[in-house]
Amino acid sequence: MQAQSLSMRRPAALLLAAALSGCQTLGTDGLVASSAPAELSAPAASTVAGDLVPRFAEQIGPGTATIVLKPDSSVFGSALETSLRTWGYAVTTEQEAKDPKAIRVAYVLVSADGQMLARLSTGSLEIGRIYTMTQTGAAPASPVSVMTRS
Repeated sequence: MQAQSLSMRRPAALLLAAALSGCQTLGTDGLVASSAPAELSAPAASTVAGDLVPRFAEQIGPGTATIVLKPDSSVFGSALETSLRTWGYAVTTEQEAKDPKAIRVAYVLVSADGQMLARLSTGSLEIGRIYTMTQTGAAPASPVSVMTRS
């Protein structure tokens, strides 16, 4: 019974981290500053980006929009850009994108107890999921959470 109690606390801790990460300082475009832990491995970053981008595409439509990412040298930023391009999206890091339909995207990854909460955000959409870190990358540990704003 105690083992079950501990396994129930981990998702609760990550949900608390998710709530707190939503309190981060907003940038000028209304999105939180993108961040990912430096210790995130390239295979884990690729797995998480490869899992979240199709779910993201389900919400915003197929690769018809330009995605604006903040310039970033993180492993996850690179994996996310690669995955978005694979799904047919044009990706730019120029914050003054001339396309009026461009979609600004930020991400936040928070790790705790061997799990990681990954969240992609736009001005009208947030999509997130908890992952368990493995020796070879990451594995989904929760359903996908989708929140839309009007």
